[in-house]
Amino acid sequence: MIVCIAEKPSVARDIARVLGAATERPGYMEGNGYQVTWTFGHLCELKAPADYTPMWRTWSLAQLPMVPPRFGIRLKEDQGVERQFKIIESLMQAADGIINCGDAGQEGELIQRWVMQKAGARCPVQRLWISSLTEEAIREGFQQLKDQREYQSLYEAGLCRAIGDWMLGMNATRLYTLKYGSNRQVLSIGRVQTPTLALIVNRQHEIDNFKPETYWVLTTVYRDTTFSAVMEEGDRGFKTQEEGQKALDAIRELPFTVTSVEKKAGKEAPPRLFDLTSLQVECNKKFGFSAEQTLQLIQSLYEKKVATYPRVDTTFLPDDVYPKCPQILAAMTPYAGFIQPLLEGGKKLKKSTKVFDNAKVTDHHAIIPTNVPVTSAALSQMEKRVYDLIARRFIGAFYPECKFEQTTVLGEVRCEGLRASTFDDVVPFKATGKRIVDPAWHVLWEKKKAAPSPENQGNQENTDNQESPDNQENEQERSLPAFRKGESGPHVPNLAEKQTTPPKPYTEATLLRAMETAGKLVDDDELRDALKENGIGRPSTRAAIIETLFKRDYIRRVRKSLAPTPTGVQLIGLIHEELLKSAELTGRWERKLRQIERHEYDAKQFIEELRQMVTDIVLAVMQDNSNRHVASGC
Repeated sequence: MIVCIAEKPSVARDIARVLGAATERPGYMEGNGYQVTWTFGHLCELKAPADYTPMWRTWSLAQLPMVPPRFGIRLKEDQGVERQFKIIESLMQAADGIINCGDAGQEGELIQRWVMQKAGARCPVQRLWISSLTEEAIREGFQQLKDQREYQSLYEAGLCRAIGDWMLGMNATRLYTLKYGSNRQVLSIGRVQTPTLALIVNRQHEIDNFKPETYWVLTTVYRDTTFSAVMEEGDRGFKTQEEGQKALDAIRELPFTVTSVEKKAGKEAPPRLFDLTSLQVECNKKFGFSAEQTLQLIQSLYEKKVATYPRVDTTFLPDDVYPKCPQILAAMTPYAGFIQPLLEGGKKLKKSTKVFDNAKVTDHHAIIPTNVPVTSAALSQMEKRVYDLIARRFIGAFYPECKFEQTTVLGEVRCEGLRASTFDDVVPFKATGKRIVDPAWHVLWEKKKAAPSPENQGNQENTDNQESPDNQENEQERSLPAFRKGESGPHVPNLAEKQTTPPKPYTEATLLRAMETAGKLVDDDELRDALKENGIGRPSTRAAIIETLFKRDYIRRVRKSLAPTPTGVQLIGLIHEELLKSAELTGRWERKLRQIERHEYDAKQFIEELRQMVTDIVLAVMQDNSNRHVASGC
C-alpha cells in the first residue's frame, strides 16, 4: 500500500479523488492501492527547553545560553494532533512506500519530514511537487514524482531556520526578560521579529526628530500651463523669502519666452506578475487588507483551484507554462472582452523575457490563475477582489507595451540686473507633459471601459472603481499645448511657501517591501530582485511576523499606518547588539539559508556560527551594568 500524506484534509481529498481512493476511513481515504492521509499543518515542533534537561525548566541567567547537543522534535500537545498522528504512524509503519504531498516549499518539506521521522517511517519516500491543485496539475505531478532525497537541501534549510529561531528566540527572550524586564513582563526577542520592530521604531524616531525647513517655490503660468523655476541641483527652492520675492518682482512685468520644445517617444511594459509580497502590498494599498488577510485569501483561492501556489518570491514563469496560457485565458470568461484580441484569428501570444525566464524561477513560479473557471467556484467578495488583481496582471502580461509621448518645454524670463544669488539675469523654467499614444495594457484598468470582474459580473458600475497598478497610481497624464520655440508672451508668476516633510510612517505595504529588501525601499523592480536575496523572513512568514508584533503589543495601527508602542520603543532602545535588530545583518543570515537550499553553504557551519553568535550575545548582555529596564505599565 502506498501512503500519501498532505498538509490539509481538503488537499488530501483532492488528491484522493484523482487517485481513486474513494473509501473514507477515520483520518484517511483509501482505494486503488493508496491511503491518503493528512496533517493539520505542524503536528511536530522542536522540543521545549525543559524536554532536554529539568534545569532549563526554570528561567535563570545562570543557565544561559541553552544549546542542546542535538535538537529533537516532539508532538504538539493537542488531543486532535495526537489522535491524527497515531493514524499516520500506523499507516506509515505498514506502508510499502510513502509520497510526501506537503506544500511544495521549505515549510511544507519540514512539516512532513518531521512527521515521517516521528512516525519511524522506513520505506522509500517520493515527493509530489505541484504549483496548483487542479486535477490536471495533480495528475501531472504523480507522473513526475521525484525521490525525496532530491529535496534534502530544502529540508536542511528549513531545519536550520527552525533551529535558528529556537536558539535565538529562547535564549534572547529569557536573557532580556530576566536582565531588563523587572520580572513584570516577558520581553520577546525574535530573529526576524526584532529587526522588523526596529525598522518601525527607527522610522518613528526619524519622524519625531524631524525639523522642517521652509523654502519658497517660484512658478509661472503661461498659456494655461504651470512652469516651475529650474533651481540648482539639490535645491528645492529659494532658501529665503526675500530672495524669492526679488526674483518674482524682477520677472513680473517681463515676457516669458519658450527656449526649447523636446518630444521623446517612450514605452512602458505591463506590470509584473505577482509574487506573494507584491500581492500583499497591492491588496494593502488598494483594499486596506492586512498581509495576513491577503495570505489567507490567496491560500483559499489556491485551495479552490482557481489560483496557483501562493507562497512564492518570484514574478516570473518558466517556459513550460507558456503552452498552457491560451487554455488558462480561454477559461477566464468574465474577462473575455480583454482576452479576445489576444486569441482571435489564431494569434500567437506574446512571449516576453520579462514574464518567462527559467533562470528566475526557483521552487515555484509567479501567482497566476488556473484553467479552472472562476465562475464555478464559490468565492467571497474579498476573494473576488484578490482574484481580479491576479487575473488582470496575467492578461496584461500578454498585451503590448503602452506607447506614450513625453514633452519637455523649457522657457525663461530675461531680467538684466536681477543679480540674485540663485539666478543671474535669466530665470529658467520647465514644464513636462505626457500623452498616451497607445494605451495597450492600460485598457485593463481604464475606468468605465473595463470588463466586469468576477466580483460583479454584468454590472458595469463595479468597474468605475478600478484602479491602475501600483506603478501607475501617482502618474497622471498631462498633455501640454503645442508650444513653439521662440514664442513669447505675458505670464502670471507666483511665489509659494513650502516646508520639507518628515518621512512617512510605515504601512503594512511599505513594511513588507522593507522586509523584502532588508530595510532598503526601492521602486525599481530589477534592483528589488537583487535585494531579495538579503530580505528578512520568507514571503510566507512575513505576515505572521507583523501579526506577532501586534499580539505582543509592540506596534499598533494608527489609521493605515504602523506605529511602535512605548514598550516596543523601549525594547529596541535596550538592545545594543546590532545582530539582534539590524535588518541588514539579519538579511545576510537569511541569504545563508537560501544558499543552503542551493547546496552553496554548509548547514553544519551555519549552526556552529549560530551557537557562537548566541553565546556572544549572552556574554555581552550579562556584562551590562547599566541597570536599564523596561518601565512597568508600558
